[in-house]
Amino acid sequence: MDIRNCRRCKKLFQYITGRVICPACKDEEEKEFKRVKDYLYDHPKASMAEVSQATDVAIATIKHYLREGRLIITPDSPMGIECEKCGASIKTGRFCERCAFELERDVRLASDSLKGPERSLTFEKTDPKKTRMHYLNKDRIEGR
Repeated sequence: MDIRNCRRCKKLFQYITGRVICPACKDEEEKEFKRVKDYLYDHPKASMAEVSQATDVAIATIKHYLREGRLIITPDSPMGIECEKCGASIKTGRFCERCAFELERDVRLASDSLKGPERSLTFEKTDPKKTRMHYLNKDRIEGR
C-alpha cells in the first residue's frame, strides 16, 4: 500500500497508478476536461486564453490535455503547443511528426544494436551435414 500527498490539494490518499492526484481531484479534473472539450466544440477557433477564461481552467491544464493527446483541436485553430524536442508548433501530443519519426528510428536502432550480438551467438552458422536428422541403422545393430 502506497500513501502519497495529492499534487493538487495536498491531502493524503492511497496511490495506485497514474498521476499523483487523489480520486476527488481526478473527478474535478474530468469535469474541467469536459468543460474545455464542450467549449472547443462550440468555439473551435478560440485561443487558449479565451478557453481558459471562459471555462475557468488554467492554461497549463489545457496544455496538459493537449500533450496527453486527449484533446485534439482543429488545424485552423490558433491554439497550439511546442514540440518538446525542436520547439515547432504542434496541435496535440509531445513531438512533431519529424521528431517523432527520428525518436522512433533512434529507439529502433538502439534496440537492434542490443539484439545484434545476441543473435550472432545463438544463430551461428553450422555445417548442414551436422544439422540433418540421423536414423539408427537397424542392420548394424542386429549385426547383419
